[in-house]
Amino acid sequence: MSEHIPWEDIATARGRIVPFAHRTPVHTSRLLDAACGSAVFLKCENLQRTGSFKFRGATNAVAALCSPGDPRYATARSRSVVADSSGNHAQALALAACLHQVKATIVMPENANPAKVKATRGYGADIVFCPPTHEGRRAAVERLVEDADAAYVSPHDDPFVIAGQATAACELMEDVPNLDVILAPLGGGGLLSGTLLAARHMRPKVRVIGCEPTGADDAARSLRSGERITDFVPHTVADGLRTPLGRLPFEILRQQALDEIFLVSEDEILAALRFVWERAKLVIEPSAAVAVAPLLFGKLAASGLRVGVILSGGNVDFGPFFATLQGAS
Repeated sequence: MSEHIPWEDIATARGRIVPFAHRTPVHTSRLLDAACGSAVFLKCENLQRTGSFKFRGATNAVAALCSPGDPRYATARSRSVVADSSGNHAQALALAACLHQVKATIVMPENANPAKVKATRGYGADIVFCPPTHEGRRAAVERLVEDADAAYVSPHDDPFVIAGQATAACELMEDVPNLDVILAPLGGGGLLSGTLLAARHMRPKVRVIGCEPTGADDAARSLRSGERITDFVPHTVADGLRTPLGRLPFEILRQQALDEIFLVSEDEILAALRFVWERAKLVIEPSAAVAVAPLLFGKLAASGLRVGVILSGGNVDFGPFFATLQGAS
């Protein structure tokens, strides 16, 4: 296991989140199986509370924060948390904080999905907007942490968050024995690094593959060069994957020898999104479709394999869709 996150921390996370998080179902689709020639198992984190896997990590982090005497959160007495997020971590931390009676303030980029902004406010968090850059986020977070004496809960660089995200893969491997491959989206890296840690402990022979948009391929470039890229401007419809690869996930993916990264184009992401909506009848967001696209476009030699796919979330702004329908009526 990782020197940063031992297996015991993942096991503890599972116990912490049980009272709050759903054990999400695993769905199958004969049409998807036929399209890629393999048996595909979709872990539906789009059906998780707040609509994404992020609720797992946020809940574990806030629960740890509230644990009396835990030395890893020096600001536990403040009963206040701060995070930066384009949407899903924002919603997850807002609800986790609410459930634990902790105040949450979220830094969100100015171009954040309006539906995710509305949902975050709906869960009771305060929102501070910032420029849509890594530096803009960091500056806003530093001001808030200093002014409010709050605990910062990173969407991907917090060991408690990563341990919580790992629980999705744990459930998948328990529910579907003998998987050959697990595909997961790759943005900040919390989900993928947690998935990799879980797989290396539970099913060491399972290949773990990250899936990343070509317009936000900093992780692939970082792992290839050995130096983490932090300052870039992403261009992808997968808004949940626009954040740079985190420092801790970068270290874990290198240490645990991630098997591969598949890059997918914007057209491939949208095609996968439409396929899942129309054929599997599951509402997922573009970031989740990034992990389906490699199957549909032959990037993985999947014939005869048992493939697990973590559908990371399902938070979609349907406002424009319904506006189009109303305009046509």
